[in-house]
Amino acid sequence: MKNQPNRRRDTRISFPPTVIHIKIHSGTIEMATSRVLAIVTIFSMIPGGIPSDVKGSRGLETQHLAQKSSYPQRRLKRSWIWTQLFVPEEDPSLGVIGQIKSDSDRGDLSIKYILTGEGAGDVFEIDEFSGEIRKLKKLDREEKAFYVLQAQAINRKTNEPEEPQSEFIIKVQDINDNVPQFQNETYVSSIPEMSPPGTTVAQVTATDADDPMFGNNAKLIYSILQGEPYFSVEPKTGIVVTSWPDLDRETRDEYLVVIQVKDMLGLSGGYSSSTTLTVILTDVNDNGPTFQRHLYTFTVSENAAVGSTVGRIMADDGDIGINARMTYTLEDDLEESATFIIQTDPVTQEGQLLLAKPLDYESKRRYIMAAEAVNDHVDTRFLPLEEFRDKTTIKIVVRDVDEPPAFVSPVYEWKVPENAAVGTVVGSVGAADTDTHNSPIRYSIDKRSDATKWFRIDPNNGTIAIVKALDREAASWHNFTVEAKEETPNHLSSAVAVFIKVLDINDNVPRLARDYQPYICEGTQAGELIQLLSAVDLDNPEEGHHFYFSMVPEKHINPNFTIRDNQDNTASIVARRSTFTLKDRAHYFLPVVVADSGTPTLSSTSTLTISVCRCQPAGHCPTAGVESLPLSLDPSMQTVLGILVCLVTITVLSVLMLLLRRHKRKQQEGLDVKELELPDTVSQKVLHYEEAGGRRVNFCQPVVPPQPHPRRRDRRLRREEVRASIRMSLGESHFIGPDDEVFRQFILDRLAEADQDPYVPPFDCLQRFAYEGSGSPAGSLSSLDSLTGETEVVQPFSNPRAHVVKLSPWYGGGEEDTTF
Repeated sequence: MKNQPNRRRDTRISFPPTVIHIKIHSGTIEMATSRVLAIVTIFSMIPGGIPSDVKGSRGLETQHLAQKSSYPQRRLKRSWIWTQLFVPEEDPSLGVIGQIKSDSDRGDLSIKYILTGEGAGDVFEIDEFSGEIRKLKKLDREEKAFYVLQAQAINRKTNEPEEPQSEFIIKVQDINDNVPQFQNETYVSSIPEMSPPGTTVAQVTATDADDPMFGNNAKLIYSILQGEPYFSVEPKTGIVVTSWPDLDRETRDEYLVVIQVKDMLGLSGGYSSSTTLTVILTDVNDNGPTFQRHLYTFTVSENAAVGSTVGRIMADDGDIGINARMTYTLEDDLEESATFIIQTDPVTQEGQLLLAKPLDYESKRRYIMAAEAVNDHVDTRFLPLEEFRDKTTIKIVVRDVDEPPAFVSPVYEWKVPENAAVGTVVGSVGAADTDTHNSPIRYSIDKRSDATKWFRIDPNNGTIAIVKALDREAASWHNFTVEAKEETPNHLSSAVAVFIKVLDINDNVPRLARDYQPYICEGTQAGELIQLLSAVDLDNPEEGHHFYFSMVPEKHINPNFTIRDNQDNTASIVARRSTFTLKDRAHYFLPVVVADSGTPTLSSTSTLTISVCRCQPAGHCPTAGVESLPLSLDPSMQTVLGILVCLVTITVLSVLMLLLRRHKRKQQEGLDVKELELPDTVSQKVLHYEEAGGRRVNFCQPVVPPQPHPRRRDRRLRREEVRASIRMSLGESHFIGPDDEVFRQFILDRLAEADQDPYVPPFDCLQRFAYEGSGSPAGSLSSLDSLTGETEVVQPFSNPRAHVVKLSPWYGGGEEDTTF
C-alpha cells in the first residue's frame, strides 16, 4: 500500500479467492466487493489537506449473502487493511494518530491487537482492544524519517491469528527546523591578477538537514553580503566569479568576500547562514623595471682591492617573485666596462658594482658608464617587450691616497763568483713614489736576515755590494729582503725579494773518499786487485767532477804496486809481484795523487798503508778485513754496527753468567750428604798419595766436617746427561789453551770459589776443571772420571764449574752410579 499526498490513491489488496478493490479520491472511498464482506477502517494523513490527528474512524460494513450453488458451502477468509500514516515532526501533542481494525472484529472485544517493529512500545503503542495507535513522544525527522511496524489481530479465545500479520509504515513529515550550514567555515582561493570578468574564483557549498523532497524546506539560495562589485555568486550553485575587470595586485592583493545562504528559496520565514571567502591575487609580470634615479655617483679609493664593492644600484619592479627577477649589465662599448663589472644580488635584486682591475688616481680619476636592468621573464600579454627594461648612468670618482713606493721589478736575482773581491757591486734595486708629489726613497736590507754580514746597500740609490768574502761551499745562495721607504711623515714602505747565487770556482783540492786500509794476502798473485779508490771534492763544477789518479813520480818504478786509473772517477791498486810474506815485510806505503779537472787544476797526495795478512782460504783477513769493513761503511752506519755488536756481546755474557750461576746452584742442591760419605778404604785412597819409596804424602786432610747445604735435595743424573756434559766441555775447551790469560784467570776464580764456599764437603778438595791441558808436569788426574778400569787420556773439559765425582769403581759400583 502506498499513499502520496495530493495524488490519486489506488490500493489493491488480494486475499484469494476474495478480491477487494478500494479507490480513494480526496477522502471519498469506493469499494467493490465480490462474494465477501470486507470492513476496512482507514486512518490516513494526507499532506496539505488532511489533519494529522484523526479522532474518529470510518467503518464500512457490507454484508454479502452466499448464493445457492451446487458446490458445498465453505468458510471464507476475512482480511484487514490500512494505509501508511503521516506524523508531523517536532509536534509536541501526543495521542491517537490512527487505528487498525480487522473485519472480523464485532466489537465484543474478542480480537486482540498487537503492534511490533521499529519504535513499538517506546515511540508508538496500540490499544489491544480498539486497535488505536498512539504517539508517545515528539519525533524528529532528521533523526529518523520513518518507522516500519507490524500489526496482528489474534482471537482471544483460540489465541489464533484472525488475520495474517501485516506491515505498515509511519512516516515523519518534515518541517523547516534546520539551518543551512556551509561545509567550510572559511574559504581561501587565489586567482591571477588582471583576470577578466567571469573568472571562477571558488565554489561554496551549503547543506540543509531538512527533507529536500518535501516542500521548499531544503531549497537553498546563495547571495553576497560583502565583496561587490568585484565579485558575484551564482544563486543556485554557489560559484563565485569576478565581476570587475583588471584586478591589480599592486593596488590590492587580497579581498574578503562574505557569502550568505538561505533556505525556503529565500522566502520569509526561512533560515540563513554565512561564510567568508578570502581571495588572493597572484602576481603576473605586468610591470617592468624602472630606475628611480637617472644618475648614480660613487667614490672609490685608488688602493681598493680588486673584487671589492664600489656601490649598488636598484631598479624598482612592482612585481614579486620570478616576475621581479632582473639582470644588470654595463654597456660593452664603453672603455670603462673592463674596469668594473656588475652582478645581480639574488636576494635584494640590486645591481652590485664590483672593481675588476686596480685603479690609479694618477692615470684616471673618473669613470662614466651606462647600466641597464632587464626582466628575466617577460609576458607580452600585459606589456610590450620594450617595457621590460630600463637604463641609468653611473659615475665613479677615484679618490687619491698616499701609496707606498713601487719597485721596478717584482723580484731581483743576480749571480756572483765566490772569489769576487770585497766591494764588488752585485746589482741595484730601484723604486719610485707613484704619487704626484714624488717623495724621495731610502733603501735598507731587512735586519732580521743575516745578509748584512756579506752585503750592504746604498740607502740613496739601492746599489748592493759585497762586504765579506763569499764561500760557495758554506752558502751557495743568499736570499734577503730590501725595503724602500718614503721620506714623508707617513713613512710608507714596500719590500722586494733579492736572490744572489754564488758561483763555484775551483778552490778545494780533491781527496780520497775515505780512509782506506788496504791489505794484501800472502798468496796474492801479480796483477790482482788490492783496493778500489774513489775521490770527493767540495767544489761543484757545472760540467761535473772528473778525477785523475796517479802515483808520485819517482826515478824508479814501484816494484810492488801500481795504480790504474779507471777513467770513471775511480782507480784500482794492483799488485806487481807475487812474493808478499809477513816474514819479509808487514807493511808497505803507497803515495796516491788525486787531481781534479778544474781551472786551475788542484791535487792532493795521500799515503796508503798496505798490510800483509795471512788470509783465510776465502781470502778474508781476520784483522785487516774486519777493520776495513766498518771503514768502508758510512760513519753513521759504523756507529750503529758498533753499538749493535756491544749490545750483543753484553747480552751473550749476561746469559752465560746466568746459566753458569744456575748450573752451580743446581749442582750444589743436587749433592747428597749420604752419597758423599766414602768408606774408610776409599777415603785412604783419595786422601793419601803414596810416592815411590814408601813415603805417604797427605794430599788433603779435612779439618772441619762439611756443613749441610740448606737447599740441598736428592737428585741423580742419568748416564746420558753425564756424557753430554763431558762432550760439551770438550767442545768448548778446544779453542783455549793453558797459556791463555782467560784460562789462567778462570783457574784462579775457581780456586777462590772452592776456598770460600762453606758448603763444600771436606773431602771435595780435589777440583776438576775443563781447561787442564797436556802441558802440566804432573800429568792429568782426569782418569778418575773414567767409566772403565783402564787408564785414559782425559780430553779438555769446558765446564768452568767444579764437579764432585763419586768414585764408584773403587768400591764396586756400576757405570750407572757415576754422577757429576
